[in-house]
Amino acid sequence: MQALVVIDAQNEFSPEGDFPVPGHAEAVAAIARRVERARAEGIPIAWVRHHNRPDEPAGFQPGTWGAQFTPGFGPRPGVATEREFVKEVFGAFTGTDLASWLEERRVTDVVIVGFLTHMCVSTTAREALMLGLNVAVDPEATATEPIERPAIGALSAPDSHRAALLHLADMGVELSTVSTPGRPNLRAAGSA
Repeated sequence: MQALVVIDAQNEFSPEGDFPVPGHAEAVAAIARRVERARAEGIPIAWVRHHNRPDEPAGFQPGTWGAQFTPGFGPRPGVATEREFVKEVFGAFTGTDLASWLEERRVTDVVIVGFLTHMCVSTTAREALMLGLNVAVDPEATATEPIERPAIGALSAPDSHRAALLHLADMGVELSTVSTPGRPNLRAAGSA
């Protein structure tokens, strides 16, 4: 059984947010395609929301605009195959009951989408691998920000995204997109 795990599809990463992500609109459209497909096939959807702790920046504080799901996203009320999980760290499995929820549904394969590729998506994928799950990440349904650290250099957002995907593919994560007209479906681990 497969499940879709949507990581931090929240307002704060939109162009109007405090942490705008390049390529946000394209990633949101790809996430929406994944959600539509999962709903049509009855695949469980785990909606993961990040909340900052009280001593952290205000952007993802509970109840704020930035912490809300992207418009049109989030679990449908009363639908047993969709559930929200709230995390306070990079990984969606840490401090939540996501693992047991997936286990109850006999999930063996997860497709991970959302933000940020090099942080929460990557950490969640690694946690899932450690739990013995088969893991796929959709490169089109993920995005990230540029990274700069004076002591070691900088990566543009596309380079940061690609580097995170390369690391995950090297660990056995499958890179897989929803087939769109004129684009191949990436199926093999390590494909790019």
